[in-house]
This record gives sequence, structure tokens and C-alpha cells, in this order.
Amino acid sequence: MKKKIIENIKTILYALIIALIIRTFLFQPFYIPSSSMEPSLLVGDRLFVSKYSYGYSRHSLPFSPNFSNKRYLSRNPERGDVIVFKTPTDNRTDYIKRLIGLSGDSVQIINGDLYLNNKKIRRNKIDKFTKINCGNEILNVNAFEETLPNGKKYMAVYKKEGTMQNTDRFFVPDGHYFFMGDNRDCSKDSRFLSSVGYVSFKNLVGKARLIFFSNNKNEGNFFEFWKWSKSIRIDRFFKKIL
Repeated sequence: MKKKIIENIKTILYALIIALIIRTFLFQPFYIPSSSMEPSLLVGDRLFVSKYSYGYSRHSLPFSPNFSNKRYLSRNPERGDVIVFKTPTDNRTDYIKRLIGLSGDSVQIINGDLYLNNKKIRRNKIDKFTKINCGNEILNVNAFEETLPNGKKYMAVYKKEGTMQNTDRFFVPDGHYFFMGDNRDCSKDSRFLSSVGYVSFKNLVGKARLIFFSNNKNEGNFFEFWKWSKSIRIDRFFKKIL
């Protein structure tokens, strides 16, 4: 009996070690709690983030132990990547946003248009979305397909009335990045210097790759199986994140 208990404990420990290795070096699951990345990511989406995409830092490990300020096996991210990072204010909280500005770039919104290095980002208006969530509020929006200088395309939405028309010109420091949410008027991101601001390379956790599960909590939680037909978004299962 004692031998069997010891073997069970060993099995559990091995499983935990394997899970920790996968979570630290390969993939980590994340849950989307806010509307800041709609329509690309919805509240209730669960996704995998690749930890190896940009190399490893202390934020690759659980609880972000402060053992080093370096990044190992580093690779540079690209404009348009959807990235999970630790907020600079506390180095603990996970945010997920789209990378817009690289080190040395300038970013500004002028008359409602996004400018990168003094050049207006090309965008085409689309009619796919006219309303979008922002917490418990529904926003009337204009939707655009924006194209970054490297050819990366994605959808961004702006409030029809009350959108942020003009901002200061942001200059991205060396070794840092500028992030924005696709739901432009419902996102706390690098435009808010006191709460997020410029994000250091060492604060990047990983690249968002794939939605593996999605549940609309407003229609019922996972354990209410009789509501699955409305609450579970099967069409989002195994959807690649662009």
C-alpha cells in the first residue's frame, strides 16, 4: 500500500514537472477577460501563447522571479503581432495587445487616423462590424482593415462618435515597443503612459497563436451543459490569431 502511494506521488510530480516545462518553454494558455481586442479576440476566448517566439526572460517563469534582467535566445517581434506582455507598472499583470510601434518609431493619431513615422497607415472601411462590446456597453463603430508597413493586415474598430481624434506624438524608446488594442476606444494600452506606456522587450511573454476554446459567459457557463448550444462558440475553436 505504501509503495503504491509513493508511486502515485511520483506520477503526479512527473506530470507537474512536464506541465511546468511545457508552460515555461513551449505554450501557455491564456483567457481573454476584456473587450480591448475585439473583434479579433472576444471575452471568453481561451488561447495558446508560444513562449519561444521572442526568447525567454524571467517573465517566462511562473511568478516572474527576479533572477535576471536579460532575455535569452531572443528574437525580435514584428509589427502586427498579437502579444501577451507584463505591464511595466507592476511587472505582474498580463495584457494582450497588438504591436504597432517598434523601437525608434513615432506613433500618433491625427484626425482619427493612425500615423506611424509621420506616414498615415493605409486602411479600408468595411461593413462587417457596426457594433462592438466595451465591457457592459455596446459601441457604434466604424470598422477598418488596417495595413502596417510590413504588410500585416488586421481589423480595428473606432467609435463613430467620441473616438480619440488626436493624440500626442509618441516616440518609442530603444528596447521598447508601443502596443494598441484593436478596439481602439475600449483599450488601455501604450497611449496611456501612466498605466501602460512603452513596454520593454524583457516584458514580452509570448505570441498569441491559436484560440482553442471560446465560451460566451453571458449565455451561460461551461458547467451549464444545457446552454452549450448558445454559450459555446464552436466556430472559434482552433482559429488562428492574425
